[in-house]
Amino acid sequence: MKKSVAIIGAGTMGTGITQVFLQAGFKALLLDIDPGILKKAEKRIADIYSLLVEKEKISLKDRDSYLINLNTSTSLEILKDIPLVIETAKEDLKIKKKLLKKIEDIVPYNTIITSNTSSFSINELASGLKKPGRFIGLHFFNPPPLLPLVEVIMGEKTLKEVKDKITGLLKSIDREPVEVKDSPGFIVNRLLLPYINRAVDLLSEAAASRDDIDKAMRLGANHPMGPLELADHIGLDICLDIMENLYRDLDDTGYKPSDLLKKMVSSGKLGKKTGEGFYKYK
Repeated sequence: MKKSVAIIGAGTMGTGITQVFLQAGFKALLLDIDPGILKKAEKRIADIYSLLVEKEKISLKDRDSYLINLNTSTSLEILKDIPLVIETAKEDLKIKKKLLKKIEDIVPYNTIITSNTSSFSINELASGLKKPGRFIGLHFFNPPPLLPLVEVIMGEKTLKEVKDKITGLLKSIDREPVEVKDSPGFIVNRLLLPYINRAVDLLSEAAASRDDIDKAMRLGANHPMGPLELADHIGLDICLDIMENLYRDLDDTGYKPSDLLKKMVSSGKLGKKTGEGFYKYK
């Protein structure tokens, strides 16, 4: 596979995934319909690399080589010669399906198309594609440059050769792929989000304070951070979206989102990215 990739969506995940590929020596094309978001993403990537230079984690030459390989665009037409496309649009089923159809109509017949989704069915996402055999699900974790795990989700029609190429590619860029069947929440979110949701319920019931809930799980379960702090890092809106998807798809009241989680999202307290969630951030 030619060492070039296109990432569609310049949000947090798209920007982080772009960094992963740049640091692996790929030419990365980052796309978004909003030029302002693209400029912010470019600046964020450049700032991160400059900080890594200051900390002597990378050299100035490395930084410059990464940035030279970064290109941005607002037009999907530029995808006509790209061997791998990773869609990282908002976790909205209709938006993703519509975008995937547009991508398929533009890219070459042998381009592998992937969706970075945290909870949607790969079979459902592939249902509108003419060639679902070349489509596969990926689930990178936030922040992608620091967390090596990538869940690889095969749809019913995904070709084995596509899965093999993707897992081989991920290993070549120092990611750790795990294969999982197309099931709600895959592995991590199916286990993790109910845990976070229960922690929010505990806080809502005043069973313990925010700090003590997090401290208990750090010290008692050897977790690097507590569930409420982790929720802030993930984004409370994302946590809510995933819980609502799991609740709908599994029809199990154990996945019903916490009322407090809903209240915080509706009030715009989404966690670290907005400056306030369960904690406040500068």
